[in-house]
Order: sequence, then structure tokens, then C-alpha cells
Amino acid sequence: MPLTADDVDRFVAARPRLEAIAYRLLGSAAEAEDAVQETFLRWQSADAGRVEVPEAWLTKVLTNLCLNQLGSARARRETYVGEWLPEPLLAGDPMLGPAETAEQRESVSYAVLTLMERLSPNERAVYVLRAAFDHSHREIAEILDITESASQQIFHRAKKHVADGRARTEVDEAAARRIVEEFLAAATSGQTEPLVRLLTQDAIAVGDGGGKVPARAKAFVGAVAVAKFLWGLVKPGKAKRAIVGGSPEIYPWTANGEPAVVAVVDGRVVGVMCIEVTTEGIAAFRNQVNPDKLGRATARWAAAEHGEPVFTAF
Repeated sequence: MPLTADDVDRFVAARPRLEAIAYRLLGSAAEAEDAVQETFLRWQSADAGRVEVPEAWLTKVLTNLCLNQLGSARARRETYVGEWLPEPLLAGDPMLGPAETAEQRESVSYAVLTLMERLSPNERAVYVLRAAFDHSHREIAEILDITESASQQIFHRAKKHVADGRARTEVDEAAARRIVEEFLAAATSGQTEPLVRLLTQDAIAVGDGGGKVPARAKAFVGAVAVAKFLWGLVKPGKAKRAIVGGSPEIYPWTANGEPAVVAVVDGRVVGVMCIEVTTEGIAAFRNQVNPDKLGRATARWAAAEHGEPVFTAF
């Protein structure tokens, strides 16, 4: 049966939530949009009038589509050039989804999205549905065709993996900007010591260029090594300008709810560096420079009021 106007309206109302679930499950805005579109096609071919709870039906279909996608994604990432990092979402992007609780905010943080790559598809689905969208274990069991006790056990295991033994610090946008500005001042001071003081002893720096933009295949580890890398990153260089098409303007920002540095050339986002802050200091810099993962960030940037850059790099 063709969809009625009410059926279409129900899907449109559910779409933002479906996109937020899919993004957390896949770590890719583009793949999330594809999964949601496929869910709509399934909704079109279903007998919607016989579906008692459309939102539950749509969530089940979407989640299982994402689980299938995660299986093939893992195979693709085995041949990915260098480190694989999620696609960053800049502040205000509706795909970030609900942010009322600490669990919801943490589930979409860049740090946690990266850690969730360690989880099995089922662990990731249970964690996202429970922590970010407050589904009961009974509801999750119905979505994933598992028992309620299995859902509880999987969630406990996933939560332990994601915790990673590190106490993260929640910061608001104003605090995030101050953190980024302090970091940028240290990075451009010409000395590594100011940077080292901001970092944890086991700090890391990692980048994702996808084989299209140079990025170190192995993470820098340790405060001194990371500080030297970051100091070198902002040094002038003709080769760097050639790679990104000019001298990037550098802005303090937030991405995925975390402090971030956004690099922009002629209105095009060429890099988003997400900064993980802990109670001991800055623990990680995750730099997304793969142009295939920055299109949505560029579109969001064009619609944002971002003021003047802190400085122009290279």
C-alpha cells in the first residue's frame, strides 16, 4: 500500500532521531544518511497501517541496517590507508542528537566514537540505544532479537570498554574555547615546554588523511613527542600550503561536544582537530583531514557565525 500523508509525517518526525542513532552507530554522517534513506524505502514498502508503534519499527529496521553496514565497514577499514577516525560534526549539527544528559553527550563525543570502534556491532548497538537514547533492555532485546539479560550483559561489557579507565571532563562551549585558545597560544609560542605542561604524560596525537592528505600512519605517544609534533604542525611551509590549497585560518570551536580546532581555506574546512580533555590535562588530539569526511563540516561552517580566526597557519 502507498504511504499516506500521515505515514510520511511520522517518518519525517522520526528522521532526526534516526539520523542521530545511525551516526553514532556508523561514525559517518554520509553513511548515516544512506541508512536512514534505506529505512524510508523499507517504510514505503511496508504495510504502515498495521505497524502499531512506527518509531519502534523504524528504529529496529534502521539499527539492523546499520549492523549489516558495520560488518562490511570493518572489512573496508582493514585496507584503509592510515588511521581511521570518525567524521566530525561541528557545533549545532542536528545529527549530534539529544544532549540533555551526560551519557547522551558522551556517546557522541569524538573520543567515545573512536573508542566504540573496539566494540562488536552488537555491543555498539546496545551501548548507543541504552546510553544515548534511553531504550530499556526489553526494547533493545526486541530490536536486536536477543534476550533481555543478554542486552544487560552486553551493555555492561560495552560500557567497560568505552570507559577506558580515563576520567573525562565535560566542558561547555565557553570553556572549550578557552582551552583551545590556550592550546593555540602554546603551540605558536615557538617552544615545546608550554605545550608539554598542558598535556598528560601519555597524551596521543593521531590523524586521518585517508591516503588523500598526508597524515602519520602511527600515533605520536607521550607529552614531549606530541608537543614537538604539534609545534611542527603550525610552522610555515610551502609544501603544507600546496597540500591544502592555501594558508588555513585557524578557529577555536567545538566538534562532537568537545573542544576543537577548525582549519579553513577559502571557506572550505580542511581540518578538524578534536581535543580530549581529562582531569589531568589534554589527553588526545584527533585530527580529521580526509576531505571525504569534511564536506558536511564545510556546509555547517558556511551557515555558522564564526567571527575572526585566531591566526593564519603556514
